[in-house]
Amino acid sequence: MSSVEFLRGLRRLWRHRLFRRLFAVRVAAQGADAVLQVALASYVLFSPERQPDAAAIATVLAITLLPFSILGPFVSVVLDRVSRRQVLLITEICRAVLGFGLAVLVAGGIGSGAREAVFYGGVLLAMSLNRFLLAALSASLPHTVDPQEYLVANSVVPTVGPAAVIIGGGIALGVRLVLGGRVPASTADAVLFALAACGFVISAVLSLRIGRRLLGPDVAVPTRAAEVVQGLADAVRHLRQRREAGLGLIFIGLHRVPYGVVTVASILVYRNYFNRPDQVDAAIGDLGVLAAVTGIGFVLAAAVTPIVRHRIGARAWMVGCFLGSAVLQVFPGATYTNLGILIAAFCCGVLAQAIKINVDTFVQAHVDDDYKGRVFVIYDMIFNVSLVLAAVISIFVLPDNGKSVLVLVIIACCYLVTGIVFGVLSRGLNLDQGSESLATGPDPAQPDPAPTTGRPRTESPAD
Repeated sequence: MSSVEFLRGLRRLWRHRLFRRLFAVRVAAQGADAVLQVALASYVLFSPERQPDAAAIATVLAITLLPFSILGPFVSVVLDRVSRRQVLLITEICRAVLGFGLAVLVAGGIGSGAREAVFYGGVLLAMSLNRFLLAALSASLPHTVDPQEYLVANSVVPTVGPAAVIIGGGIALGVRLVLGGRVPASTADAVLFALAACGFVISAVLSLRIGRRLLGPDVAVPTRAAEVVQGLADAVRHLRQRREAGLGLIFIGLHRVPYGVVTVASILVYRNYFNRPDQVDAAIGDLGVLAAVTGIGFVLAAAVTPIVRHRIGARAWMVGCFLGSAVLQVFPGATYTNLGILIAAFCCGVLAQAIKINVDTFVQAHVDDDYKGRVFVIYDMIFNVSLVLAAVISIFVLPDNGKSVLVLVIIACCYLVTGIVFGVLSRGLNLDQGSESLATGPDPAQPDPAPTTGRPRTESPAD
């Protein structure tokens, strides 16, 4: 597939009004979430009086990710029973309130005890709501594009997140560095929390441009508490019948564990190995560059994945991503030079996002719409639990400065084995469903058709 055909596919997506509006909500939401994460990292990990270790990072991840991982199955049923547009709106309003509350709390000084518990409780809820929001966005996507456009959509939409994160995180880092030498650290962090809250307000307003019922579910069913467990069991049984989607979820979880260990190691290396404990601004700046380079890799994956997948197929591309990640851990990752780590981070960013794009497409193409909300929350739970598990493993295998060649060699072996096993288990599966538009090259000059997934798209007063 040529780059011209790829751009034609993107133009076709852009002609869908609902796609454009959902796209805008995602950009605003994930950009604001990046600001929130920078604020949290600045306060917890980069205060001058703190020198974080793997245990500190694991604690933060557990507090922010595990609660939703536990409650996820119970809230997932909501996505399949109530208006997903309303989920987007209410979630962002709640996050805005939490963001402003955290700003006030940090500005007044947290210290320890009850105020600290309230702070982490607010962060916990804000992060959990973010994962719920992302699941709602993913479940809504099929109502904005045609089925044969899933791969192009899943190359663009999930990758918009990293682009928004680069912008939002870059703005937050810039604000933090500018304020760092002029106001107390607590005031600078409070400004970031307030800035994130403003972004959530913008996202909520943008969601109002979408009709209440246009994002599904197709059939609204009254929610009963007794149906929650049954709904989750139904989704799991559905995944067992749709092996392409189920296998994808298993292997993206297996990918996230070693990737998470490397992420924790990178934070420690830039905080405690390349910089002294008192060099807070330098550490923040270095990690900002690392995050930007990784994010650029994520964005590049959106352009690379459809082209490579069209040429060699999804199965070969997935195996190649695992094997490529294995090589990069040893070289240049294990050189422990700034340039070597940045090159490895960029390339691993491309490969990691390519795996995610493929798995997103497997789920979109093979899971029925009535189950998508629950399946995408399960998907998100796998992400969360895998990352927390990686952080816990890091406590036992990483030194305080994050530098360990042996750990990188072991991670390389994990990627190698995972790639081989995926190649064996995926034989005979239809992993290329959902990418048909790459071959047909839809004509962007044609009128914007209503997506055939779910109920026909209709105009509403909100449009």
